[in-house]
Amino acid sequence: MAMARVAAAVLGLAVLLPTAAFPCGALHLQRPDNTMASKLLGTWLYVAGAAQFPQHLLEMLLIDHGHLHVEPHAGEQQLLITQRVAVGDQCLTNNSTYFEITTSNTTLVKHAKTQQTMGTLMNLRSDDVLLIQYQLQRERTYLGLYLYARNLSASTAHREEFEHHAKCLGLSKEEIVYAPWKTELCQVKEIEEENNPCTEPAAAVTASPPPGTHQPESTGS
Repeated sequence: MAMARVAAAVLGLAVLLPTAAFPCGALHLQRPDNTMASKLLGTWLYVAGAAQFPQHLLEMLLIDHGHLHVEPHAGEQQLLITQRVAVGDQCLTNNSTYFEITTSNTTLVKHAKTQQTMGTLMNLRSDDVLLIQYQLQRERTYLGLYLYARNLSASTAHREEFEHHAKCLGLSKEEIVYAPWKTELCQVKEIEEENNPCTEPAAAVTASPPPGTHQPESTGS
């Protein structure tokens, strides 16, 4: 029961605010074009996270692996995000968030019911990686940064770029956690079969999302 409570806390939705300006010239918002929606579709594997909020840092240490799956939702401006994350012996799922590609040339992560902005897609030099910045308001503003990739062979350059962005936001190396991927509890092929029942299953791979409202589910090996 204790692990279940911890697992639920890992992905508890926080009230998050839009990204603010930071004194780092290399840090930019992702500027979407007409191909942005198609570039975001499909499965993204969780590589690493960085967080200032102590509870989120602890939660990231408990995550083994996870992934997010992006699919069309309401035209090309909104893309549904389905997330899975493995904590202990549980695979937790959330589909309450979506990407919104806005007319102001930013891509936001928003909560499906409240329409609150939870994060912003940041700019990286490759279409094979995603960098999402979050802000959590408590007694002060806490920052979070999450790195995803199309596969687990994210290059050294991509990791260095992620760490550079984290440093720009005032996040130290001690606040960065890379997912160990020791198990295959959450399998991508299962979520792709659920979202696309007529398609053939994909290879079994996994990764982890930022905090969200997840509920436990039973998974096969």
